[in-house]
Order: sequence, then C-alpha cells, then structure tokens
Amino acid sequence: MNLRPLGDRIVIKKVEVEEKTKSGIVLPSTAKEQPQMAEVVAIGADITNDEKKKDQIKVGDKVIFSKYAGTEIKVDGEELTILKLSDILAIVE
Repeated sequence: MNLRPLGDRIVIKKVEVEEKTKSGIVLPSTAKEQPQMAEVVAIGADITNDEKKKDQIKVGDKVIFSKYAGTEIKVDGEELTILKLSDILAIVE
C-alpha cells in the first residue's frame, strides 16, 4: 500500500534501538520509553511544493520529533506515525 500524506504532514517510521544496562541486560522495547527518533517515509505535497520547506527535509532522513506528536497507524503490518512538519525538532546527520 502506498501512503501519501496531505498538506504539511510527514509519515515517519520509528527506529528501534536495542538498549543495554551497565550490567549487560538487554531491555526490550516494551520496558522502556518509545523512541523519539524515526526515519521519514513520505512527505506531503505542501512541503515538496514550497521553495523554502522542500530543502529542509527529504524521504530517508533520520529525525527527532516531539514526544507526544502525531497519530500512530498500522499499515501492512508496519507501525507508522503521521505528524506535522512543525513537530520535527531536528534532523540527525
């Protein structure tokens, strides 16, 4: 399924990071906070058509987003989040 966000929305997929304690115990994702880092999957037309905004972000960028931002959905077994461009805090380079 192809997902195309409307307006100034962005579709992201959260990046899972395995975390270990100092003693070497691996923490599963259910035992810790949800990651705030994600990969951009799709970008809305208002962003791609805007001369100022289109160079800010592109598909494939790793981003950090606001903790309680967006709407979580499940498409073809993948968990995705749709949020506004203003909810993106930084791009990880």
